[in-house]
Amino acid sequence: MNLRVKEICREQGLMLRDLAEKINITEVGLSKSLNGNPTIGRLEEIAKALNVEFIELFQPIDSKTKGYIEHEGNIYKIESITDIESILKKIKEAD
Repeated sequence: MNLRVKEICREQGLMLRDLAEKINITEVGLSKSLNGNPTIGRLEEIAKALNVEFIELFQPIDSKTKGYIEHEGNIYKIESITDIESILKKIKEAD
């Protein structure tokens, strides 16, 4: 899962330890959560502490990569480099 928590913290001039304090967990606990599989509840706490919408934790603002790829009659929507990689993997597995 690609989260933007660190990026948002940088934009707001916060360190991860500051965010951890805001949501009453240790910096280690926050790091483990972000690098693992955070719960929706934890992500909601983070969004509230950062004063951003929940969805902003996932989607890059002003993505530089957008478009569509057509391959053998299938149309794939692209909104990130990750989408390109995923589509390429699907195409290679199908061949």
